[in-house]
Amino acid sequence: MIAITARTASTPLEAVEHAVVLVEGGRIVAAGSRETMEIPAGAHLIELGESILAPGFIDIHIHGGAGHDVMSVSREGLARFERSLTNYGVTSYCPTTVTAPLDATYKALAWLAEAGSLPRDGSRARPVGVHLEGPFISHAKRGVHPPQNLLDPSPGLFDKFWQAAGGKVAVMTIAPELPGALATIRAAAAKNVCVSLGHSNATHAESEAGIAAGCRHATHTFNAMRPLDHREPGILGAVVSNDNVSADIIADGIHVHPDMVKLFVRAKGLDKAVLITDAISATGMGDGKFRLGALEVEVKGDRCEHNGVLAGSVLTLDHAVRNVSEFAALPLQQAVRMATLNPARALGRKDIGMIVPGARADFVVLTPDGEVQRTIIGDCIE
Repeated sequence: MIAITARTASTPLEAVEHAVVLVEGGRIVAAGSRETMEIPAGAHLIELGESILAPGFIDIHIHGGAGHDVMSVSREGLARFERSLTNYGVTSYCPTTVTAPLDATYKALAWLAEAGSLPRDGSRARPVGVHLEGPFISHAKRGVHPPQNLLDPSPGLFDKFWQAAGGKVAVMTIAPELPGALATIRAAAAKNVCVSLGHSNATHAESEAGIAAGCRHATHTFNAMRPLDHREPGILGAVVSNDNVSADIIADGIHVHPDMVKLFVRAKGLDKAVLITDAISATGMGDGKFRLGALEVEVKGDRCEHNGVLAGSVLTLDHAVRNVSEFAALPLQQAVRMATLNPARALGRKDIGMIVPGARADFVVLTPDGEVQRTIIGDCIE
């Protein structure tokens, strides 16, 4: 039995003062205040002092980092990438594809499925299913996705992706206005995939049809979407006004203006707003030229571009948490929720994203200002 104590634990639904969390076999056994819980005799004690203990962060949209792209990374590169994620408090993530020729996509999905089953120690974040971003996206809102590789969706083609990934597709971004989209959305939703509206020029009616068919989330809200109009609210109007749809956002201050991040949080509320990074291989590497799938991306400062168009980010999830806290004037606990519980709910997962009995003992240790002090992964707590 391991007992972890901290000044505060963010569950993240509440802040528990003078917290103690009991862990056994990589799972949380109990959590509460030291005023109401006793530490079992003989338990191995980990004392975190005045720090904040929170669930490990979950990034459901990330293409790479530490110089490695998830579509072509080696085993050694994957280990370096996953270790780098823990520097930012991330314990679970969805490796995210980018539109490519079908053979390359099948190969990447098969590799990511295999990689998800590799043994890991407590120094590495874990994949929790693939995010399929492309090829079912709009030419009009493709961003940097190669136009020659975009395809109209079909249940049959989705099934080929599903089979290639060994059934480990967790998220799929799709433009609901495309021919065959609604049938494909229904097919993916039937397999409990988080089907996400994105890279789309859809009208409001087309977006609502996608939601009715099974879309329950939205990909990097505002980016690669038809702009909001007061007479034709389009996809954005549908996403921000529908209480049943969660949505994610890149809160780096580059992709979306801070005031729009604040508006987004007000519209989606504390239970439907999700933080992502959309980070690429350049993350943590400084300026230079890096890969996003088959694309070459130039990085200067915090800006990533391919031929002058934004191409992912070098944002880290801990920085996103601090940013949204500042942009939307939120307490840290509420900002943490957008990187823990909310993405877990979007994935339909109950074993991550919360400090509750039965959940994985994956934690990030934060300063009161949200800086990462330590990341703890339950399979290997010392």
